Amino acid sequence: MSGAGAPQLNISGAADLRVAIVSTQWHVALADALLAGALRAVVDAGITAEPTIVMVPGAFELPVAASVLARSGTFDAVVCLGLVIRGGTPHFEYVCQGVTNGITQVSVETGIPIGFGVLTCDNEQQAFDRSGLPGSKEDKGHEAMSAAIATALVLRQFR
Repeated sequence: MSGAGAPQLNISGAADLRVAIVSTQWHVALADALLAGALRAVVDAGITAEPTIVMVPGAFELPVAASVLARSGTFDAVVCLGLVIRGGTPHFEYVCQGVTNGITQVSVETGIPIGFGVLTCDNEQQAFDRSGLPGSKEDKGHEAMSAAIATALVLRQFR
């Protein structure tokens, strides 16, 4: 949901939704900014229940935590937040692929929307630009939560 062509999401009517957030502990300032953006989206949607927040060590641990939360029967949506910054080895590609595939698998297998707020960037400046911090161009934490809420609202009619 980046740049031109981004949809206008309807997140009204979400007051009774229950959401969870799974966030990583790497790059604390940026991860905290993503979390703050997701929490702003919860407020913007008018959700009354306090979101459950789970912290995991890194991005590779996001899918398993999201799986447990999604399968608990407690949440209408789960959001995964974190960032992976490219280094000098192929590790970046393996982590990004594993995280993306794992989160997708959880969402498809559980039928619970899993917001994808994992930044996969070449450098810290790109991550900053997407973090939602003052001066950044985008707020991916807010976008990921808004997308998960909007999807939960769409799916509600089929449950």
